[in-house]
Amino acid sequence: MCGLTGFWQSPGIDPDASRELVLRMAQRIAHRGPDDHGAWVDGSAGVALGHRRLSILELSAAGHQPMASASGRYVIAFNGEIYNHTALRAQLPQQPWRGHSDTETLLAGIEQWGFEATLRKAVGMFAIALWDRERRRLTLARDRFGEKPLYVARLQGATLFASELKAFDAWPGFAPPIDRGAVALLLRHNYIPAPYSISEGVSKLPPATLLHLDGPTQVGSPQPYWSLRDVAEQGQREPFSGTGAEATDALEGHLDAAIALQRVADVPLGAFLSGGVDSSVVVALMQRQS
Repeated sequence: MCGLTGFWQSPGIDPDASRELVLRMAQRIAHRGPDDHGAWVDGSAGVALGHRRLSILELSAAGHQPMASASGRYVIAFNGEIYNHTALRAQLPQQPWRGHSDTETLLAGIEQWGFEATLRKAVGMFAIALWDRERRRLTLARDRFGEKPLYVARLQGATLFASELKAFDAWPGFAPPIDRGAVALLLRHNYIPAPYSISEGVSKLPPATLLHLDGPTQVGSPQPYWSLRDVAEQGQREPFSGTGAEATDALEGHLDAAIALQRVADVPLGAFLSGGVDSSVVVALMQRQS
């Protein structure tokens, strides 16, 4: 599962104090990653990244996060999995690979193609915090359907981010009031839709968006890098023209490919089987590919 957290506050704070603080924030979400933890601090900028790791790919120290790119320009804290990272590596020849983690693949892609272009190429589920040391810009990103959560809290003099709200409880004096409007949304929809959260001043980053920060409080608006509407409209313009049997074969091929990508792991895999048609199909394809 993994979890990330961090903050950007005014520079000049003792780096050791920042490291201790971000580690306390990460400890609040330790249940998301029991296998490893880490912190990285840019004291001159006031940026700190924290991570809790559940090891799935690259179980060695070569998968430790936060992770710096080969050039040292980028530092990433990443929660999720990039299913097609092996295919992406094939498009990145001459790379000095240190291991075989998808995190390292992401960083290499970002150095080669840029952040947004890499996200468009990536197939997976993720929440990402990326610090560009050269440009001094922090960018947050979330996967296309919002499978991985990412919360952002804007405070006076600082911006916090985390996979779960409870990470913010470690920040000194953090005690926002309940957002009464969010409570109304919860009662109406039985959940709180993005970008709202239960706490005032804290928002969820919407799915399929990037959020750029050019300073501790210089937070832009979320920018989409992918649109479900565009995909649906393209499907309407180019409808499937085969027979029913061909449609069945095409669906099975897509499912087979998706299961194959998501079975890649360095640890044993299983499945939660509810007994419905969808989970039964998933398990059947997993068994067929085993």
